[in-house]
Amino acid sequence: MDEAAPRPLISGKSPSALNGRIAVPGDKSISHRALMFGALAIGETRITGLLTGEDVLRTAAAMRALGAEVIRDADGTWRVAGRGIGGLTEPADVLDMGNSGTAARLLCGILASHPFFSVMTGDASLRGRPMRRVIDPLTATGARFSAREGGRLPLAIEGAREALPLDYRVPVPSAQVKSAVLLAGLNAPGITRVEEPEATRDHSENMLRHFGATVRVEVAGSGRIIELQGQPELRAADVVVPGDPSSAAFPLVAALLVTGSKVTIPAVGLNPLRTGLLLCLEEMGADIVVRNRRLEGGEPVGDLEITGGPLRAVDVPPERAPSMIDEYPVLAVAAACASGTTRLRGLKELRVKESDRLAATAALLTVNGAKVEIEGDDMIIHGTGTPPAGGGMVKTHMDHRIAMSAIVLGTATTSPVTVDDAGFIDTSFPGFVDLMNGLGAAIRPVS
Repeated sequence: MDEAAPRPLISGKSPSALNGRIAVPGDKSISHRALMFGALAIGETRITGLLTGEDVLRTAAAMRALGAEVIRDADGTWRVAGRGIGGLTEPADVLDMGNSGTAARLLCGILASHPFFSVMTGDASLRGRPMRRVIDPLTATGARFSAREGGRLPLAIEGAREALPLDYRVPVPSAQVKSAVLLAGLNAPGITRVEEPEATRDHSENMLRHFGATVRVEVAGSGRIIELQGQPELRAADVVVPGDPSSAAFPLVAALLVTGSKVTIPAVGLNPLRTGLLLCLEEMGADIVVRNRRLEGGEPVGDLEITGGPLRAVDVPPERAPSMIDEYPVLAVAAACASGTTRLRGLKELRVKESDRLAATAALLTVNGAKVEIEGDDMIIHGTGTPPAGGGMVKTHMDHRIAMSAIVLGTATTSPVTVDDAGFIDTSFPGFVDLMNGLGAAIRPVS
């Protein structure tokens, strides 16, 4: 598979405060699921606000390859004509999931319970990420998986002819593993049960109900037990995708770091299992006001108004990780500009994201003059109340969130921050650089 040439960028100190009203792309997690559940439903599902980043487009292509009709209209609305539970068909070619771990792991759940053969691959980053965490529970459905050492892609899947329901306790909090098990359970008789030790984002449960499945959720300490009645008849249901809080995190933090900035981000998803970053930033003294709270498609939504100003250190407990797992790199950037010592606890899961995000985030800050330590699975950041000097070259390791976090840091540092490759930003946030420059940032290609 050919990999695109690197696209390095330089992010310089913003010449003035960031100002404006911006719309961030649709929520990536909800976009993936809307396409998948639409393909598994009977009838035509209409989706508005769908993220059109490369990750989600890979999911759309995979659903087409499995027999669903997926069309994008001229006005940006997507229409999915589903095949019903158990109605997907064997793909004629390899399913290429690009850079998307979410798409790959959730799709494993669907493919495990369909009685045909399929092969899945991805780009160099995705081929290096572990899939054993979904392979192990899904094997109990009767599916057979053949993978590279460590359970890595490419992955061959022989789906179960008569899938068995699962009863699985997720060993570490993971919405992807939980969702893969629930998706497999859709095409199995009886009750599929998932126990999670810490509550993770519940977009799958919300969307299952939205499409007509019977889902029961029981709170168990800080975790939850989810039970799904198998083999429902999912009915097409329109989906409005809110703005992605993980994407909003980047212009939000940039606005906080550049003194005097005033930025509004409307229609951002505020699912309580996704708002850990907002809680952390509020504890740091950030000036963030939420207006016009409302429900759209079963998900809470609101408009964020951000005003730049000083931040103070925070101690983030490990149990907050599931609600902000993708936002730690940009939170670390905020901490590097805050006053005092910040400790981010329990970051083991960051080691198996698009890159080893724990190491990559520490390197991002260190090369730009911040003082950072890693103790076990904790990251300790010593802030001085002013941004670090900058001037470093950040190695992104094909990780879009590392790239965007570095760009955000560069808006506040005295010397510019260089990013070795920003090409992967389009997987989740198409138009990010233009949006940031529209607010007043100074981001440009390396000449």
